[in-house]
Amino acid sequence: MKFHVMTLFPEMIEQGMNTSITGRAMAKGLLSLDTVNIRDYAGNKHGKVDDYPYGGGAGMVMQAEPVFAAHQAITEKAGHPIRTIYLTPQGETFHQKMAEELAEEEELIFLCGHYEGIDERVLEAVVTDYVSIGDYVLTGGELPAMVMMDTISRLVSGVLNNETSAQSESFQDSLLEYPQYSRPEIWRDKAVPPVLMSGHHANIEKWRREQSILRTALRRPDLLDKAELTEKEKRLLKEQLQAAGKE
Repeated sequence: MKFHVMTLFPEMIEQGMNTSITGRAMAKGLLSLDTVNIRDYAGNKHGKVDDYPYGGGAGMVMQAEPVFAAHQAITEKAGHPIRTIYLTPQGETFHQKMAEELAEEEELIFLCGHYEGIDERVLEAVVTDYVSIGDYVLTGGELPAMVMMDTISRLVSGVLNNETSAQSESFQDSLLEYPQYSRPEIWRDKAVPPVLMSGHHANIEKWRREQSILRTALRRPDLLDKAELTEKEKRLLKEQLQAAGKE
């Protein structure tokens, strides 16, 4: 997977992505990062890429030409069109299924805006996907881009040491992940659930599934509408919620 990031702050992207799991994956050649400074395509000696908005209003708007020129340089070098994601609160909210879809691409371009946004004309010319990471406003698109790249990277073959990890974490099957425990067996008078110490793998998987369903119901009930539960699981969940005084 090759990530191209169009940004005014390439060092921010590079420092964030060159650490931890993504950093190790890049060192192994499993991921590739190409940061493109939009200022390099400003066409003026000061690297100015913004101007006042037509019609008035607060703030500045990133101009179309530097963004277009930077994008064109990426695609011309690649020799083919590349799916281009603009990070904006106006986009579709990022989710795990979208990450899985994007992980199938060989290359992706992330366009990071700043100021009051980017000239609409260049967005219409180059953007294929408008994506948000939540209903709030950030100072720029760099953090959302890194959130998306981190999530997508975990789905690229070989990036995680444990190949099953990406398939068993939160939001797979629209359920949150079950509780996790490690040594010691008893910590401050709290013991690890006995089933996890039993060595009975079928019972452990059953317990984990039940805990995932219950945790989702308690913390993210909106996800349950998308989850596929058996009739037995639905009855068990109802009993658990009643016992917990939540229904």
